Amino acid sequence: MKIVFVCDWLTGMRGGERCLEIVCEIYPDADIFTLVHLPGSVSKTIESHTIHTSYIQKLPGDINKFRQYLPLFSHAIEKFDFTGYDCVLSFSHCVAKNVKVPKNIPHICYCHTPMRYAWHMRNDYLKSLNFIKRIPAAFLLDWLKKYDKSTAARVTHFIANSKNVQNRIKQAYNADSVVIYPPVDCERFAVSAQDDGYFLVVSALVPYKRLDIAIKAFNDTTRKLLVVGNGPELQKLKNLASNNISFVENAGDREVVGYMQRCTALIFPGEEDFGIVPLEAQACGKPVIAFGKGGALETIIGLKDGITKVEDATGIFFNQQTPGALKEAVSLFEKVKGRFDAQKCRANALKFDRPLYKKTIREYVQNVMGGLT
Repeated sequence: MKIVFVCDWLTGMRGGERCLEIVCEIYPDADIFTLVHLPGSVSKTIESHTIHTSYIQKLPGDINKFRQYLPLFSHAIEKFDFTGYDCVLSFSHCVAKNVKVPKNIPHICYCHTPMRYAWHMRNDYLKSLNFIKRIPAAFLLDWLKKYDKSTAARVTHFIANSKNVQNRIKQAYNADSVVIYPPVDCERFAVSAQDDGYFLVVSALVPYKRLDIAIKAFNDTTRKLLVVGNGPELQKLKNLASNNISFVENAGDREVVGYMQRCTALIFPGEEDFGIVPLEAQACGKPVIAFGKGGALETIIGLKDGITKVEDATGIFFNQQTPGALKEAVSLFEKVKGRFDAQKCRANALKFDRPLYKKTIREYVQNVMGGLT
């Protein structure tokens, strides 16, 4: 069987790329099609495959600013030709699911979420723009939403990365899906009892992650907060932060593991589709203080769920996405932090371990293809 993978872009190793990496191991001869590829930005496993890019790769300007060509993404993704392939497996959070596939060829879409800024985060995105930019952006997002819905029929089988996203797929596309949780490479992490006295954020520094909430919550305290990550919000967040908040840019995988193993707890203030970082922290035996909405409700055993014994929990939820609510959750955590069980945290992370994802996704593709794989 000749299978081909499609993804939105390849510019770094985040949760979506971890999913792609595993199917690259399962199908080492598969080609990859993507809008933009920044060589060296993803794992050697992914880089070893033949990677085809769209015409956006060759457009003028800094390749790292390719998002400025958003209005062209849909056109570019439709230009790919999949003649000669037996199955298309797309990994989509933007336009990858919208590829045109030859008739009678299965198109399995592993959906990280329907396009955020066209669907559930549309208003948040528009609020971030000034009035002059907001009007044309609203027209563009309305068109993208209509287009995204109209192309859902190009997918023959939807996989959702969480129950949260499964609900979004149903609402946006009126399509059924199965849930296959993304992988957590638990072997990369080991339980650690070390606590260097700082709370930790590990995240891309982009608006929807709501790191401003964490910064503001820690600003008027003496608690230490370490923010690990890169992104367009970096300088803005630095300007917002007081002296007890530190930033680490360009941290490698090993460094991130070390920061997790030495932290007091992970802070997770955003609403995520799924969210692998909280599970990575739990794999180190560390509890998580998270906004109680979205994928976090599926990956963290929180006190919010009516659990009376802290020993049975792996974190604490706060219910309002505000600095005050996060501060209250941190204060509660500090009162009971000695009662969290590191092994319980680890055991919860192991429910999402990498081998399970690999086995499940392989079997799913095999079932779709009638055992031809």
